[in-house]
Amino acid sequence: MKKSNVVGIQGIDTRAMTRHLRNHGAQMGIISTIDLNPESLHKKVKEHPGISAFDFVKEVTTKKQYKWEEGCWKGCPLSIKESKYQSIKDSDPLTLGRSDTLKKVVVYDFGIKFNILRNLVEAGFEVTVVPAQTPAEKVLEMNPDGIILSNGPGDPQTVTYAIESAKKLIGKKPIFGICLGHQILGLALGGRTYKLKFGHHGGNHPVKDMKTGKVEITSQNHNYCVDINSVKGQARLTHKNLFDGSEEGMEHVELPIFSVQHHPEAGPGPNDSAHLFKRFREMIEGRG
Repeated sequence: MKKSNVVGIQGIDTRAMTRHLRNHGAQMGIISTIDLNPESLHKKVKEHPGISAFDFVKEVTTKKQYKWEEGCWKGCPLSIKESKYQSIKDSDPLTLGRSDTLKKVVVYDFGIKFNILRNLVEAGFEVTVVPAQTPAEKVLEMNPDGIILSNGPGDPQTVTYAIESAKKLIGKKPIFGICLGHQILGLALGGRTYKLKFGHHGGNHPVKDMKTGKVEITSQNHNYCVDINSVKGQARLTHKNLFDGSEEGMEHVELPIFSVQHHPEAGPGPNDSAHLFKRFREMIEGRG
C-alpha cells in the first residue's frame, strides 16, 4: 500500500466505529500520515466546512457542448437490437409516423453517467449535452422537444445557477430529472431538500411506484432528498423508498415534468426502472 501511495488505517476498533455511525448517522472523518496528534486532528475536522460548502458540479461537468449518438451496449433492456429507432437516422423523417421520429433533447450535465445518454438514444432521442452553467435562454433557443436534468455530486442547494435555469425552463418544455436533477427541480419549484441520516448507496433499493403499486429494485447513490410536502400543490409523490419511506420521485400536477431520485440507467445494475426513458418520450408525444 505504501509503495502504491494508498492510505490505510490500523489499530482502531472498526466495529465500534460502525456502531457509532449506525446510531448517529454519517459524519466527517479525517485520516493523516503527517499530523498524528488526536487533538489537532479533531480540531481540523471540526473546522472543515463540510460538503455543502463546495460546488462539485463545476468540477465534473463538460466544458463544452457536444452531441451523443451511441446507443446501449448489448444486454441493455432497450438494446439497439430491439429498438425501433435504430434505422431512423437513415430514414426520411417525412415518411415516418409521429411516434417514429427522433425527438430532440438537451441534457444538462451536472456529472452525467453516459448510460443515461445511451438510454436516451435507444428511446428515440437526438441528444445534445450542455455544460451545467448553460443559461436557460440558450437552451430554449435550441428549441428541444424535452430537457433532461442529470445526476451529479454534492448538495443541490450549492448549484444555484442550475436552480435558476430550471425555474426558467419550467412550463416551457417537458422536463425529466434524475437524482441531483430531481433535487434541483424540487428547489426550482420552491421546495426544500434535506440530508439523509446515512444516504442511499448501492444497487438493491426497493422502490414502490405509487400509481401502479409495482416494486422496482433500483440503483442509488445520493445523500439528499426532496421534501415532497414542501412542493405540495405543485407536485405529487410518485415513488417511495421501501427501506426508509423517503421520497423517490415526483410529477408536476399540471405540467409535463417528472423526476426520480434513483438511477433508471443503472449501468451496471438493476434495470427495473429503464422504462422511464420511454415514459419521457411518451410524455413529449402527449401520450404519457
